Amino acid sequence: MRVVALLAVAVLLMGYLVYVLVHPERF
Repeated sequence: MRVVALLAVAVLLMGYLVYVLVHPERF
């Protein structure tokens, strides 16, 4: 895999984590 792909996956995971922390009532 390319470094760009790894960075994109890392950003998506961090964004999802932040979303879960900001909206815990949905989980």
